[in-house]
Amino acid sequence: MTITIRNWKQEDLNNLVFHANNKNVWNNLRNYFPYPYTEEHGKAWLEKVVDAVPAINMAIDVDGQMVGGIGLILNGDVYSKSAEIGYWIGEKYWGQGVATVAVGQMTEYAFYYFDLARLYAEVFENNKASMRVLEKNGYYLEGVRRKAVFKNEVLMDDYIWVKLRSW
Repeated sequence: MTITIRNWKQEDLNNLVFHANNKNVWNNLRNYFPYPYTEEHGKAWLEKVVDAVPAINMAIDVDGQMVGGIGLILNGDVYSKSAEIGYWIGEKYWGQGVATVAVGQMTEYAFYYFDLARLYAEVFENNKASMRVLEKNGYYLEGVRRKAVFKNEVLMDDYIWVKLRSW
């Protein structure tokens, strides 16, 4: 299995809608990621990210097929040396190491191309698999924001995982 992160392409539309339109995927993401995920959502996303400069959102590719997404939210003002990393994988590819490889590649990319001192990820308390992905990539648990997330009518903790740039 060959896993890479790459720029989004218009040809990713069908796979994007197929993998993103899954409540189990949506359950681990912020509500601005729509569910159900329609073709219109996919077209709007691709319009935003294809050819975007700088490239901060990437497709996760397995053997030539888009199976998920990964990206950065670059912070500003006094937080300009920090960025949030976020990612999702189609359920069919869960537990196969795809996210671990993609997070490693995106972490390297972020520290190489952007003047960042730290990357962080916010993970819902029930998403232990994502926490493990981050841990495998050298992120450490910086803190827990108690009862900070309200998703699916459930109030839960938000785990903050961090990786500092090593100079």
